[in-house]
Amino acid sequence: MGDIIFWTLIRTAITIPVIWVLKSYVDEQLWWLISIAVIYLVLIHPAVVGYKKFEEKSKSILDSTLCATCKHFDRSAVLCMKYDKHPTEDYIPCDGVDWEPK
Repeated sequence: MGDIIFWTLIRTAITIPVIWVLKSYVDEQLWWLISIAVIYLVLIHPAVVGYKKFEEKSKSILDSTLCATCKHFDRSAVLCMKYDKHPTEDYIPCDGVDWEPK
């Protein structure tokens, strides 16, 4: 999830100056349309697609691992808060030793 936010911030830092420079070359009404299109295509759409991929990848972990039922598990980040590690289908950070029900 942090990866999605990081790259969205990087794209934002690049997009804003480009749109600002574009303003001096394009008519104002057209500039608004271009700005909206660029913001959607460069910022919003890639973030939404990245989040959907993250959800698909995380779905199997949330549905089928012991970690998903533990009180130390953060569902939004798919992270074991106690060990600060990401569980997978084949890897449980505590090996089930520190598992505590919610």
